[in-house]
Amino acid sequence: MQDSFENETNRHEVTVAGDEGSRRLDRVLALRSPDLSRSRLKALILAGQVSIGANPVRDPAYHVNAGDTITIDVPPAAAAEPEGEDIPLDIVFEDDDIIVINKPSGLVVHPAAGHDSGTLVNALIAHCGASLSGIGGVKRPGIVHRLDKDTTGLMVVAKNDRAHQSLSAQFADHGRTGEMRRGYMAFAWGSPGRQRGTIDQPIDRHPYNREKMAVRQGGRDAVTHWEVLETFAGKDGKPVASLLACQLETGRTHQIRVHLAHLGHPLMGDEVYGSGFKTKAGQLGPQSQAALASLGRQALHAYLLVLEHPASGEILHWESPLPEDLVLLEAALRSTS
Repeated sequence: MQDSFENETNRHEVTVAGDEGSRRLDRVLALRSPDLSRSRLKALILAGQVSIGANPVRDPAYHVNAGDTITIDVPPAAAAEPEGEDIPLDIVFEDDDIIVINKPSGLVVHPAAGHDSGTLVNALIAHCGASLSGIGGVKRPGIVHRLDKDTTGLMVVAKNDRAHQSLSAQFADHGRTGEMRRGYMAFAWGSPGRQRGTIDQPIDRHPYNREKMAVRQGGRDAVTHWEVLETFAGKDGKPVASLLACQLETGRTHQIRVHLAHLGHPLMGDEVYGSGFKTKAGQLGPQSQAALASLGRQALHAYLLVLEHPASGEILHWESPLPEDLVLLEAALRSTS
């Protein structure tokens, strides 16, 4: 195997000789790139910074072949701690203990591989200064829960350690003994066929695609309660989509997206868990097809947040209306129903 470095571009090229003992991408790179740690290599793979030919490979277990040329693009070293950035925040509530924001689509919550800046944490550091709780660590100050990058809606952040401990306990309890509730509006394909239900299925990493989650026995407990608020008919007069209100009893990664897909009704616009439903769009009217095409994300919005204030004990309740892109989708769906 031959390696070459281009210092100006931080590009590392590796040619697979075929005698490495393992064909897994991560193991081959770990053997032949001792200057990069295993965890750093895995993060680069998951971030799409590792390519074979012109194609990024995001699966550490991908099998390489002798003669393959692997390109590793290593970004410039990032600061140990996130820096404040002047990113506008839609603040719903703020006092000395907590801040509640209405997160827009496209905003990543905290720095991670491939997202070292431009995150909610960067915005919070600029807005709150040194007051943020440090319990979450330097990469996640004040963060007690998160929303996916393209999910919109309400989030609460702790501004001091006392608030962080209280909110963390409330989120761990998820309303079993306290008042904390989180509600989501979800536009899903099809109709469940009954008014309400509960999905109680464990969730773990997908066995073959590490970027996805999946219902898997032996995974972590996950419970989602759902209720049909409205059903939309397609061109043939049959239900083509539904608006669901979902409440979480647990908080697993991608929980609603995974559970609704498992139910057979994935979120509209979800390219990860609902890709097999693209043909369903043909049952939509022209306005609905256009609204869905312009959405560019999963149709999920965190509309409800209820919690106990960490200092006063007062029960606080916030609701966030659907953002404009989902209002347009809803109106278009109704026009064909």
